[in-house]
Amino acid sequence: MARRKRTVRRASQGPGFDPVRLEVFHHLFAAVAEEMGIALQRAAFSPNIKERRDFSCALFSASGEAVAQAAHVPVHLGSAPLSLAATRNALDLAQGDVAVLNDPYEGGTHLPDITLVAPVFLTGRQGADFHLVSRAHHADVGGMHPGSMAPAPDVHGEGLRIPPIRLVRAGQVERDVLRLLLANMRVPAEREADLLAQWAALRVGATRLQSMADEHGARTIVDRGSDLIDWTEALTRTVLDSLPQQALTFEDTLELADRDPVTLRLTMTARKGRATFDFTGTDDQVAAPINTVPAVVLSAVAYALRLFLPPGTPTNGGVTRGVEVRTRPGSLIDARYPAPVASGNVETSQRLVDVLLGVLAQAFPDRVPAASAGTMSNLTIGSSEHGFAFYETLAGGAGGGPAGPGAHAVQTHMTNTRNTPIEALEQELPLRILTTDVRRGSGGGGACPGGDGVVRRVRVLTAASIGWSAGRQVHGPWGLAGGEAGRPGAAVFRRAGTRKDHPLPPQAAVDLQPGDEIEVRSPGGGGYGSTRAARSSTRRR
Repeated sequence: MARRKRTVRRASQGPGFDPVRLEVFHHLFAAVAEEMGIALQRAAFSPNIKERRDFSCALFSASGEAVAQAAHVPVHLGSAPLSLAATRNALDLAQGDVAVLNDPYEGGTHLPDITLVAPVFLTGRQGADFHLVSRAHHADVGGMHPGSMAPAPDVHGEGLRIPPIRLVRAGQVERDVLRLLLANMRVPAEREADLLAQWAALRVGATRLQSMADEHGARTIVDRGSDLIDWTEALTRTVLDSLPQQALTFEDTLELADRDPVTLRLTMTARKGRATFDFTGTDDQVAAPINTVPAVVLSAVAYALRLFLPPGTPTNGGVTRGVEVRTRPGSLIDARYPAPVASGNVETSQRLVDVLLGVLAQAFPDRVPAASAGTMSNLTIGSSEHGFAFYETLAGGAGGGPAGPGAHAVQTHMTNTRNTPIEALEQELPLRILTTDVRRGSGGGGACPGGDGVVRRVRVLTAASIGWSAGRQVHGPWGLAGGEAGRPGAAVFRRAGTRKDHPLPPQAAVDLQPGDEIEVRSPGGGGYGSTRAARSSTRRR
């Protein structure tokens, strides 16, 4: 521990510390990840990747710590270190090798998120100097339902599990491996194109790192990557030092289709630049897809802490060096095989952030907003017979806070994707968008009201199956400091030629016929501050 403190002091304020030079390398490394993302987006075939940008790219050190990332999807990026660790434990990757994995019980999160890992060798020493990671949500990875997100009884019903294996060896695709993967996925041509786009992103990243090494020296860029992590660690420990030296607790619930809600419980303790996030009081895993794994919990903790760091702080492994995360095996957030986990990455991750911010609001009451939508409102539509698979998450309302009202119709917290443009969706898929609008009045009231959610109504033009997974369908996102809760979300479907809407539970799968419609209404954000107090303050002025 003493050695780590000396490293932090040297990187942050020692005589050789050059903040300007380090800031330059911060942006150089981040640019590598950003360019990887651009290459992936441009080469991909599926609307989910090329339009919604449901992917992430990052750069890691030789030891597996994140050095830099692009401004992509937080739940992808914060969990990626465990995917890399699982890969390094399973495989000895050489120059030109690429690993593929998605197994939630071996470094992954949920099955649609497929991760590719490649080593980068620059200095000539034994072992990789960096690792590159690209992760993308594939619109289908097999399983019971098109889209691989609808409820299934276990993980096998959700799709194909891929432990860390080589997809590329010495620069050549392992064709037998690729054939095996694609044989278990719907729309295999699209899946193949997206996987190869992820590989292209890794090659772009390796080329850019080699260019940096040619210009600055391989040893220099390795050292600057280490310095960036130390710098972020020092800044994070300052935040951890400011936490109250007492246990703080918070809990929140997740709704299920056919039973009582389940509860996530957190106790946070801090001492001398360190913090422990203890989730061991969380309820047991359930026979529903909202279970998740420790990689997602780590991701939520990293995201929540990053919110309190100064603007411009490099986002890397230094954020979690001073953190201990405790989970209980067999619980909802440390699920054991073969528990289904499809919604854990998208729904439980959002609730984990709500719980973390609920605790941190007690430590920093003038900095934390009310709860945002708290769900990704996940919709899949697809058909094996007609050869298509579509997935999107719907925006919601952001929570109002000390800085002002919450934003309307925005992706919040663990997601950072876009909506699928109507033109692209209707051109490529047998769907018609009837409504896309702001759900006016859905944000919670308060001195700083919550933002409004959205309404999206879709008509299918051919027989298809839909999958629906969402939270905050019964109780809306909570308000803070006297603010009101946002309105809950909902989803309904209507048969062609009728006028009756049928409500969907929080997790559901339904078969639709041509002309049937589904409408999604996402939650509004919670309000912040009492409206009455705000009126009183206005009168006094």
